[in-house]
Amino acid sequence: MYGLSVGISRVGNTLPIPVYALLSGLNAATVGIIALAAVRLAEKAITDRLTRALVYLGGVMGMLYTALWYYPVLMIGAGIATSVWDLRYLHAIAGLLKRRWARPGTAENQSADDLENCHHVSWVDAQSTHDRTLPPTPLNSRRESRMTQPEVPSSQSTIVVPTSRYPYPTEPPPPLDLQKPELDPLESLADFPSMSWKFGSAILAFFVFSFIIIITTHVVISDAPRGFSLFADLYLAGTIIFGGGPVVIPLLREYIVTQGWVSPRDFLLGLAIIQSFPGPNFNFGIYLGSLATAGTTLPSFCGALIAFVAIYTPGMLIVVGFTGLWRILRSRKWFLSILRGVNASAVGLVYAAVYKLWQIGYLTATMQGGLPLGTDPWLVAITATAFVAVAWFRVNPPVAILLGGVMGMLRFAIVER
Repeated sequence: MYGLSVGISRVGNTLPIPVYALLSGLNAATVGIIALAAVRLAEKAITDRLTRALVYLGGVMGMLYTALWYYPVLMIGAGIATSVWDLRYLHAIAGLLKRRWARPGTAENQSADDLENCHHVSWVDAQSTHDRTLPPTPLNSRRESRMTQPEVPSSQSTIVVPTSRYPYPTEPPPPLDLQKPELDPLESLADFPSMSWKFGSAILAFFVFSFIIIITTHVVISDAPRGFSLFADLYLAGTIIFGGGPVVIPLLREYIVTQGWVSPRDFLLGLAIIQSFPGPNFNFGIYLGSLATAGTTLPSFCGALIAFVAIYTPGMLIVVGFTGLWRILRSRKWFLSILRGVNASAVGLVYAAVYKLWQIGYLTATMQGGLPLGTDPWLVAITATAFVAVAWFRVNPPVAILLGGVMGMLRFAIVER
């Protein structure tokens, strides 16, 4: 990524027209691949009507506004919604209000009637069941069964009749009061192979402390050096991304390109080329970090190193910290409910990323800031081709993206020559 940024920084302001066609085709295929990823993630995240609504709201609200603070607010709100629904807080409040506003005597009379009806029905059912399942045994049949039993010869070994209900040579389970009590979740972590819950809590505490210090300093110091501002923005972006690499791309455009550190053309050039490379989309931050410090006193490789550390460190600390706490939290219903809502909202944000990339994917010599892919039917066809190739014919995503670049060049040969 650093080598790509160095090469892009030395490219002139205007590129040959076939290059724009190639990059537009790569962008169109990339949008198709990300749309397929959003569909597959939604199939796993949607478990009921509530999560379906959260995926929808996350996508719609993510399209309407973009900010670093906005996305975590959406995900936290979704987590609160699922926890309130799963733990039935609203049901308890509704039941309390219903009992309070019910007419006096209605609930008591209804409960008494239900109790009497239930008692009468259960008694009749029990009586009829008893009469059906316990028929009297005729005396003659019992005598015949005794007469038909074979006699055991005296020469055979004595038959040992078990005196307990465990006829086989196995030890019966101990009484209930002698069984080993269940261990406390905190004590059961002693045999956890990775780390203890104390070490995981310490890592999470360190992350929270560093996050507060970095963001507070970034807000207080308005004219901070470029290197620190870059580190703070990417540290925040790496913290709040909970939906995969595509979600980070609109945020990087908002806080790297909008501030004038990287031109829109260089952003889109790198975005089109990086999709055909292996690795996560977070590597795109290294490319942007090198370009962001190109015109400053910091060398470009320092900017790439700052971006690498800033965007990857939060995720590593969070994952390693929760590894020690997972044995405790995975059995907590409230925690699993929160994760269900956060995951659904994050999938909706992937759909929002698809829309935002769609709006800037078409590159031309006159509009280097990007145009919607829907401007040209060829680009819409390339997006659909990439989607179908991976979803139905199991083509590898990098191959589908390169195929989109080839179709972009074919479009140039047919339409623009």
